[in-house]
Amino acid sequence: MDKFLEQVKAALTEPAMQQEMLTGIWETIYSTLLATVLACLLGLVLGVILVAGEKDGVRPLPGPLMKIINAVINILRSIPFLILMMMLLPVFKPLIGTTIGTKAAILPLVVAAAPFVARLVETSLREVDKGVIEAAQSMGCTPFQIIWKVILPESKPGLVAGFVTALITILGYGSMAGFIGGGGLGKIAVNYGYNRYNPGVMIVAVVLIVVLVQLFQSVGTRISVSLDHRITDRGGKKRRSKETAHKIDTDKRDPSQPML
Repeated sequence: MDKFLEQVKAALTEPAMQQEMLTGIWETIYSTLLATVLACLLGLVLGVILVAGEKDGVRPLPGPLMKIINAVINILRSIPFLILMMMLLPVFKPLIGTTIGTKAAILPLVVAAAPFVARLVETSLREVDKGVIEAAQSMGCTPFQIIWKVILPESKPGLVAGFVTALITILGYGSMAGFIGGGGLGKIAVNYGYNRYNPGVMIVAVVLIVVLVQLFQSVGTRISVSLDHRITDRGGKKRRSKETAHKIDTDKRDPSQPML
């Protein structure tokens, strides 16, 4: 126990290890955010195609094409991340120039996370009220206008919540990438902790990853709630209290008295 505490203290106080930790935090945040942005953009496009391109969608696509898209998404989602990354690293090497480090892990992270994001987007878009879509169609809106001005705005809270889930998932993927040459805190946990039998360093790296997860989750939840027009106004302030107060006041009013 004393040895473990000494290892933790060394991981927190030694200048060289402090620099490694700071570099690992930056690499983790950088790779996670960039991979999340790219994966969410690609996943958003795929999710819109899955919903709008189905038989009863606003812009039906050929059945065989939809089956191929669904099959590709399901296949990529079914392959374990580490195996998928080992398969993709040689493919992206001519583009990136290396198969190790933070940069090498970003594109495999995007390919691994995009199908997952696509399913999250699909779920959020399917929750949009069909009546709203039918009203837009009756007004003569084009499929692009319905998608851009009706479906996507109505599903913003769910989309943001899904993107936050994807962010946390990608952060976990990036940490696992440390086992096969990825950078960030995952690399520190593997190289300086696991491989060198130093559980103190490994625990410190894991705690930092947990702190980042909590931070991202808290910020994402706040943004998602602020965008939900059912419980907030456009300024992000809760408006249920006024509606509830009005309802209570209406319920208490004597039915025999005329309403003003």
